[in-house]
Amino acid sequence: MSASADSNANAGKRPNFLVIVADDLGFSDLGCFGGEIRTPNLDRLASNGLRFTDFHAAAACSPSRAMILTGTDHHIAGLGNLIEWTNNSGQNAPSEGEQKYWSTAPQRGMPGYEGYLNERVVTLPELLHDNGYLTMMAGKWHLGLTPERSPRQRGFERSFAHLPACSNHYAYEPQLEGRGEEDRIPDFMTMSFIALHSEDGEYVRNLPKPWYSSNGYGDKMLGYLKDRKEKGDERPFFAYYPFTAPHWPLQAPDEYIAHYKGVYDDGPDALRQRRLQKMKEMGLCPQDVEPHPVVADEVKEWKDMGSEQRAKSSKAMEVFAGMVECIDANVGKVVSYLEETGELDNTLVCFMSDNGAEGAAYEAYPIVQGQMMQHLKKYYDNSLDNLGRGNSFIWYGPRWAQAATAPSRLFKAFTTEGGVRVPFLAKFPKDTNVKPSSDAVTSGPVGSASGKANITNSFSTVMDLAPTILEMAGIKHPAPTYQSRDVVSMRGSSMLPFLSGQSSSVHPADHITGWETCGRAAVRCGDYKIVFIPKPKGPEKWQMYNLAKDPGEVHDLAEQDPQRLERMIKMWDQYVLETGVIPLAPALGNWIAAMEEQMPEDAWMEYEYWKDGAREDPKAFTKDIPRFTRTVKAM
Repeated sequence: MSASADSNANAGKRPNFLVIVADDLGFSDLGCFGGEIRTPNLDRLASNGLRFTDFHAAAACSPSRAMILTGTDHHIAGLGNLIEWTNNSGQNAPSEGEQKYWSTAPQRGMPGYEGYLNERVVTLPELLHDNGYLTMMAGKWHLGLTPERSPRQRGFERSFAHLPACSNHYAYEPQLEGRGEEDRIPDFMTMSFIALHSEDGEYVRNLPKPWYSSNGYGDKMLGYLKDRKEKGDERPFFAYYPFTAPHWPLQAPDEYIAHYKGVYDDGPDALRQRRLQKMKEMGLCPQDVEPHPVVADEVKEWKDMGSEQRAKSSKAMEVFAGMVECIDANVGKVVSYLEETGELDNTLVCFMSDNGAEGAAYEAYPIVQGQMMQHLKKYYDNSLDNLGRGNSFIWYGPRWAQAATAPSRLFKAFTTEGGVRVPFLAKFPKDTNVKPSSDAVTSGPVGSASGKANITNSFSTVMDLAPTILEMAGIKHPAPTYQSRDVVSMRGSSMLPFLSGQSSSVHPADHITGWETCGRAAVRCGDYKIVFIPKPKGPEKWQMYNLAKDPGEVHDLAEQDPQRLERMIKMWDQYVLETGVIPLAPALGNWIAAMEEQMPEDAWMEYEYWKDGAREDPKAFTKDIPRFTRTVKAM
């Protein structure tokens, strides 16, 4: 049967869904969002779809992924914080003078901070699979480490899952030798040292060779789709395709890195200006936008770097760009297969990042200094020519990150726009009535693709994705119960009324959205947003911004409009009560006292997979973690 005949046969069928997630991708990294990186496949999807400029995730990866798969807040779903940060407070932020990192002790063991998708939520793949969908995933899970927490247990019929937060993209593990400090796995690397994967709920003992993460996930997803076709499986599919790239360590195949040789030799500030100008030309930000100043005191400015430092820094950005292009190539091979088989016309394809660009200067973190630097020097080759290969280990820091998050403030892990505003594009099934109201959508060019595509500035979040997909599939969320257990409703809203022109926005003007990650907080209602950022990156008090006039969060209105500020702080209190947030900063409310003796540090991971022998005998390294109870008004 020809592709066109297949397409005709799709008429009246329920749509397929392909949900693609990048890890730590910046807002302007893609060509269709103003970047210079080669992303022709994603640009093509954008040229036939819709780009969102006011789409938001959480400030960090596993919280966002929990919200994507459940449609509710991550503090309800079990990922109130990254389990790695809850487990060890030193992961949170560098200290500066008297300012130390926040202790995460109050969160350990509490409801909503389990570190995996808990039983209070029902997942999108569970509901789709129950209602006749083939559910598949290939890529990063980060929502549980044990077989009981695997994708197979949460609705995925087929899954090839990267379980931890990150790992070497080539699965390189140095063979440790000797007894010095540099000969043991550094504390910072324990949970990223091993590329731990499972397939269909069973731990993968040996990854396919040769292995590079993005190519591996692309091959797996393509294999699952081909297997469906060969078996004559008539079910519609839900395919979740979450990459681990471009998360550090920055590594990419040489052929992709080579495309960017010399492109970044004038440094991050010049890149920031080029991208801002391109975004203005494309209609992705206002012509008169005032970007937030770069905040990066812990690293040198470009002009103050020596020639070797500059060369390595620009090479790191070249590697990052290569990682993004490789993601695009693997998106292309899956989308091309769907097109060849006549499925693309009946498939919602959407792409997003899980948070803002990663801008941490890890060299300034106490947990990284000393032992880890010695370890990298002994076991990795960070010479200029070797950067980007499996035995190198680098990140690119806050200045390159803020080239990607501009005009917004800061980057990943912060609840400012730079940490939570992410690129989102969607190509809808051919017969979907997508006609948003003209005042909500404009047109602009798409990267290197020809023609123009629609751009919307309507506020939305990753929590809106699940209710949109369920409505498109004709499935009702089962709350308040699912399989005899109590489950919460979704906090997100379907985008379909907005997309069809029945509503002028995804959410009403008085809709309240909250964010919290590791002592950083925010609340938005309409155009106004309040932000709490601890020192040294913020003043450690609530600030307030009108995002319609000041998207860069430059001009604090807190003192100018104290009554509005007070109303919005009450919205924060409401958000805490509804979702079960356990704030770390006293200024955010003394909701619960820490119980240090019950909540020790470095004891909160269910499966200590990095320890010797854990891969051979996982059960021996799996612990029962005590859990506490707390009643919240979950909505």
